[in-house]
Amino acid sequence: MSNFLSVTDRTKQEFNAIIDNAIELKKSYAKHRDVFKGKTLLMYFEKPSTRTRLSFESGFAKLGGHPIFFTGGHISSGKEDLRDTAEMYSRFTDLVVARVYSHEALVELARHSKIPIINGLSDLEHPCQALADLMTVKEHRGFENTTLAYIGDGNNVANSLALACAYTGVKFKIATPKGYEMSKDIAAKAKALGGNIEAFNDAKQAVQGADFVYTDVWVSMGDEKEERQRLSAFKDYQVNGELMKIASLGAKFMHCLPAIKGKEVTAEVFSSPQSIVYDQAENRMHAQNALMMHLLEKH
Repeated sequence: MSNFLSVTDRTKQEFNAIIDNAIELKKSYAKHRDVFKGKTLLMYFEKPSTRTRLSFESGFAKLGGHPIFFTGGHISSGKEDLRDTAEMYSRFTDLVVARVYSHEALVELARHSKIPIINGLSDLEHPCQALADLMTVKEHRGFENTTLAYIGDGNNVANSLALACAYTGVKFKIATPKGYEMSKDIAAKAKALGGNIEAFNDAKQAVQGADFVYTDVWVSMGDEKEERQRLSAFKDYQVNGELMKIASLGAKFMHCLPAIKGKEVTAEVFSSPQSIVYDQAENRMHAQNALMMHLLEKH
């Protein structure tokens, strides 16, 4: 089955081809406006979202498809097992994007799904975000001799970015407080794929020579009980003007959004000419459309 639960569910060649196709698609939607005609996308969301829902729903509709959104009380998975849920939606729809709390639940859905399933976010990875992020990097600079520094929590976004950078040849540097490192298994997998990864506990070390400086919220959805502890642990990991000056001249600032200005990033950096956060957000739609075209073609 052609799924996208992890960046590595696609080959390196496929991942890069999807990025190239997304860049071309972005230039002209008119040529492809009926590519999803007669197709139905199920958006199965256990967790709320702004950009993930908007980008998938708008993108699929722009190319002639019919998106359906299920969340909260719409989902009966609390009463029926995931196998039954997967069997059911496979009869009615052509493609599923699932945004879930547990990556294990996503794997279980995929095990029984008869149609392609896309990870819209899980606790382990956020591959659609990484796909759009590397598309954005390619648009702004290209991949050759490029370094991306990630500052903050070694979370699902960091995991997928490490794999995506390995696939594209972008050097990946990450700085996290002790105890908040990215997955060791994912880091090992990225290195096995040829990735150039460096890990630090000092943000200033990580951003030296970086062409892109990336951060995410310090308190992710589900981590609210740890808020006080996390705010204390991450206080030296704010992306501010001083940190951006250490990066390469002309370095760009990236964030997957939503951002808490004054915490992981200052309002000054977020709104500066260096910031490309809205390009990233827009590219979610283009990258995901190219991904869905690829998965339906492979299915």
